[in-house]
Amino acid sequence: MTSAATEQTSTRSTSGASTAGSGGTVATTGGGSGSGGLASSHGRTTVADTVVQKIAGRAAREVSGVHDFGGGASRTFGAITERIPGGRASSSRGVTVEVGEKQAAIDLDIVVEYGVPIGQLAQSVRRNVIGAVEQMSGLEVVEVNINVNDLHLPEEDRADESSEPARVT
Repeated sequence: MTSAATEQTSTRSTSGASTAGSGGTVATTGGGSGSGGLASSHGRTTVADTVVQKIAGRAAREVSGVHDFGGGASRTFGAITERIPGGRASSSRGVTVEVGEKQAAIDLDIVVEYGVPIGQLAQSVRRNVIGAVEQMSGLEVVEVNINVNDLHLPEEDRADESSEPARVT
């Protein structure tokens, strides 16, 4: 990578990621390595894959129209896990990431609410995920691939509610 490209990457990454209260990343010095605040003369910060998974999953859930994550088997397993006392759904189900030193790539498997325009939803999810991951981790998100696995119909909720036996009698 040329020094001009490195400088441009550094400027783009740090300008989007520097907010008041970000405190968790180390600030870069001028002419830095383009790592968006993850390396400095005082040390290096690494961000684990699971951290990026959780950030991306949470950011995608915030977008109206995203009903759930994962394929059929992972959603079934998640539904069983949620019903176990003390169990809860995994925030990383349906979210796969590849994290390098400076960049991250994210794959999302989502279920969309019926009636929501999928193209517009994908743009909103992409924008929200990229913004959250770049701001919180300092990594540059190079791609967010979205796979729509299913469509959630409103009558599915009513069918689920009527078929469930009461937990307490």
